[in-house]
Amino acid sequence: MKVLIVDDDRVLSDVLAFTMRREGFQVVRAFDGEAALHSFAAEQPDLIILDVNLPRRDGFSVCQRIRDQSDTPILLLTVRDEEDDIVHGLELGADDYITKPFSPRQLVARAQTVLRRAGKMAKPASRQMGELSLDPGRREVRIGQGEAVALTPLENRLLDYLMLNAGHVLTAEAIIGHVWGVGGADRDMLRQLVRRLRSKIGQARGRLGDGDDPDAPEPVRIETIPGLGYGLVVEAT
Repeated sequence: MKVLIVDDDRVLSDVLAFTMRREGFQVVRAFDGEAALHSFAAEQPDLIILDVNLPRRDGFSVCQRIRDQSDTPILLLTVRDEEDDIVHGLELGADDYITKPFSPRQLVARAQTVLRRAGKMAKPASRQMGELSLDPGRREVRIGQGEAVALTPLENRLLDYLMLNAGHVLTAEAIIGHVWGVGGADRDMLRQLVRRLRSKIGQARGRLGDGDDPDAPEPVRIETIPGLGYGLVVEAT
């Protein structure tokens, strides 16, 4: 699934692109209104994240031009919170709006909502790292050909984030921000969640088939890096 991100703030655009790629989207970017229209015509994205304040052609004008020819979902970004601006954007055909500043989780939730309403919601991509596999849509983890173990939404989000960054150290703050949102939890809550997820992975390993070796080295583990955070270690098979 492809998203077109249109924002002239390149730092924010980088953040938006990283956030959407992490959710499995292919990202195309434009930095002014005219470039946005060219990118839309060339790329035919499934979703448009569109800033209102743009050079060369403002977001309202871009929204109107796109809506005249397509029903592609449009999520407006704005620092404006005046009711008239919000109503104007929606009247032009925007599907939703989000006011800056906002959290990555809020952006993803809004994007998923407009895609769901448009019938374009993508199935979350399955993850595979060595013998470890995760089905984020079903919230299930398994080791090799063993039986699946169900995860809670928080465990699912944590494991998905660790798998996306396997082999790298993630700070506690980065993990908390992704799983709960900035300020949504503390290090103790994270430690408890990691402990529960380790237990679930252990359960998955305990459900090996008859042909598997129960004494084989652990194929995957969540490693604690004191003073920093956590990382997912996947052994070569």
